[in-house]
This record gives sequence, C-alpha cells and structure tokens, in this order.
Amino acid sequence: MNRLEGRVALVTGAASGIGKATAQRLSDEGAAVLVTDIQVEAGQATVKELSTAGGRAAFFQHDVTSEAEWEAACTRAVEEFGGLDILVNNAGMGDIKAIEDTTLAEWDRTISIDQTGVFLGMKAAATHLKRSQHASVINISSIFGTSGGFGVSPAYHAAKGAVRTLTKNVALHWATEGVRVNSIHPGFIATPILEQSRDTPIWEGMTALTPMGRLGRPEDIAAGVAYLASDDAAFITGLELYIDGGYMAR
Repeated sequence: MNRLEGRVALVTGAASGIGKATAQRLSDEGAAVLVTDIQVEAGQATVKELSTAGGRAAFFQHDVTSEAEWEAACTRAVEEFGGLDILVNNAGMGDIKAIEDTTLAEWDRTISIDQTGVFLGMKAAATHLKRSQHASVINISSIFGTSGGFGVSPAYHAAKGAVRTLTKNVALHWATEGVRVNSIHPGFIATPILEQSRDTPIWEGMTALTPMGRLGRPEDIAAGVAYLASDDAAFITGLELYIDGGYMAR
C-alpha cells in the first residue's frame, strides 16, 4: 500500500529497533523520512537502506532533550522534503533500578529523554504540522505508562505515564486544527537490546507474561504507527493503542 505517498515523516530514535522498523514501514508506504538519532553511523546506515530500497530519506543527528536541535530537525525536514506531516516521538531510554537506588541525576535524565523530549517535539513541530492536510503525531509510550510493571524503573514509568496523558491533552487542544495525536503502548518487543537475553530466564519470563506466548516484533509496532499516520485513522485522536500480545488484558 502507498497510504502515505507524498507525505513527510520525522522519526526519532530511528537508527535501530522500533524506530528503524517504523522508518522502514513509513518509507514503504510512500513517505519521505527524516531519520533522527544520536547514533550517527547506525542512523546513516538506516537512511542508506531506505534509499537503496527506493525511498526518500535523510539523517539528522538529534538529541531530543535539546529545544534548539528540535527546531533544527523540523526545519531540516521542511527544507529537505517540503513539509512535515507525520511526527513519531520514539526516542527513549529505560532503567531497572528501584526508587531507593535511583539518583536524582538518573531520574532527570530519563524524564528529559522519555517525557520532555516528546513535549519539545510536539512544540517544535506544531507550526509545520498545522500547515499539513494530513497531520498526525504518534507518541511511543509503553504498557508501563499505564501499569506499575514490576515495581522498579520509577522514572521510566512516570515518564511514559506522562506521555500517555500529554498525548490526550494535546489531542484535545489540536482536535479542530487538523492535527491528530495518538499514543502507542508496546509490550515486550524483541528489539536488538533484548536479543541478548534470548534463551535466558529474562526472555522466558517476558514470554510467559504475554498471553499470546511470544514477544512482539518491531514491525508490529511500525504497523500500528503506519495505521495511525494514515487517513484510515482520520477520525482517531487521543487514542492509546496497546500492541502488547494481550498483556494489558489480564
């Protein structure tokens, strides 16, 4: 399908994992994609793959905690491809410490990337998105943005919970301005970071907690992003879409 033909997408954290799969899916659907990440070589490799496959893509080195870099990233998308229609706030980080062991610096770092980065992205992209006839923002939250998880990673949970509510808040604010805003909540996804735990008790535990009996793939999340970015979702805003193999249904 070419549901996104002629549109321009900016995807953060797109050098690997869910971000890379998302960039590939949006490109396959016809969008031009600005791949942004702090990982330069991996980001450029993603662009090369997209271009080799016939897509239009460019790379921008991007720290999502920087307001100035957000402004520059949006400007680059507009100058490179002529506009901005789709914003995917995917860049993020996590931790596994308990609250007693989490330092203020660690808390601030996680919040700045996972929460403030999303705020800055929507703020910087607002003017450009409002010029689009098909504007869509997809914020990547988590199942742990709604549940308490395993009782650890307090900063991650707090940030992803904030992304969930911030998405609804901005969706209402832009509801009559032609910009749809939705969040996706992935479950346990077999990203490159998790691959190192394959065939270990950690992998087996995540699988056991997923009702469908397997981990998700980055492509599963990318498919959800493509749907929400397309006109098939034209009457959907403020939604939280769970792609979690049934985890949150328990």
